[in-house]
Amino acid sequence: MTPIGLFYGSNTDYTRLVVDQIIEEFELVAPNLLTIHNVAKTPLDKMLTYDFLIIGCPTWNIGQLQDDWDNHFLELDSLHLVGKQIAIFGLGDQYGYPESFCDAIGILGRKFIAQGAELVGYTSTNGYEFSYSAGVEDDRFMGLALDDENDSEATPDRISEWIWQLVDEFDLVRFLEPIVG
Repeated sequence: MTPIGLFYGSNTDYTRLVVDQIIEEFELVAPNLLTIHNVAKTPLDKMLTYDFLIIGCPTWNIGQLQDDWDNHFLELDSLHLVGKQIAIFGLGDQYGYPESFCDAIGILGRKFIAQGAELVGYTSTNGYEFSYSAGVEDDRFMGLALDDENDSEATPDRISEWIWQLVDEFDLVRFLEPIVG
């Protein structure tokens, strides 16, 4: 079994497309460490089998969770996540919904913290234009914020930088095979 479980929800497949980019980047940087789960088809207690978690959830409408996450949100209360490191990425629309950009990162992040998890993967708010986000804490996003509606050209670089950050914060070097020259 891999040490990292990536759990995502997606109504329109935009989040799934980001998951595909994350998989591609992980295979370049830290291969064979990631297993993917769609929360619509996977019981949430499966999260307990992983050392590290990556969570993907877009923000819907005005600051709401994506349907699958919303349907299972209260189930998260039954998960004991002490000792788990969790990184969250979210998609939003900074121009169409500037008052709730990537709120899902904060909604889920605070829930995971309440369940005992350590949140990692915080990123800068620099380069974004929005007025408020529940996903911001201490002037940083509580994960990776993406806007594929208006800023898709920045997504690949943001994902790549974030994956390298997670390799460090999850201390994944210990799982990598040494390169023999």
